Amino acid sequence: MNLFLRQDKCHFYNPIEFVISASIILYCFLRKTFSKTLKYCMMDFLNLAKNRYSSRNYKTNPIEEEKLLKILEAGRIAPSAANLQPWIFIVLRNEEMKLRVASTYRKEWLRVAPVIILICGDHTKSWKRNDGKDHCDIDISIAIDHLTLEATSLGLATCWICNFDAKKCSEIMNLPTHLEPIALLPVAYPADSVDPERHCFQRKKLEEIVFWDNYKY
Repeated sequence: MNLFLRQDKCHFYNPIEFVISASIILYCFLRKTFSKTLKYCMMDFLNLAKNRYSSRNYKTNPIEEEKLLKILEAGRIAPSAANLQPWIFIVLRNEEMKLRVASTYRKEWLRVAPVIILICGDHTKSWKRNDGKDHCDIDISIAIDHLTLEATSLGLATCWICNFDAKKCSEIMNLPTHLEPIALLPVAYPADSVDPERHCFQRKKLEEIVFWDNYKY
């Protein structure tokens, strides 16, 4: 019997066999084409976190609009102190503007990224504790973590950059004084990879950082 055509007297297609066969072919195609994306989508959170890393070697492939919007949405829904959401995301795709901002960082590899997100903190909106502590940086850090993890889930690479000339960046972008450039986040398809189990030897052990009920010197 042929999968698509029964060899009977009428020579009619069997619709059930046709649907099953077509589904199998489609599944195989999608699995082969999107295996990496499917791998990340099926991860639990701990595995996703282990697969996030600071990549500094990128492909020049453009980032799909749909993926970029998902990354930005992940940042948008991040929690913040008193839900004040003191963040601004400036997405740089224009080559000239991207290179100007990249010039505020000393390493050349940043220039290769097809997208750079400039994350700014709005100090007029961030929550301040009674002792004056400004939680802007904390809120921004949570949002950036959301951005990087969503990018990882989509098979994309990022690198959290703080060691740049924030004053020069502010001048290039003509930012108001209450907006502080806090981080640059390149987004790209990775041209490198790392061992997701590297945390076994690159991170402190739990017993070094966790204390139960009280701190012990």
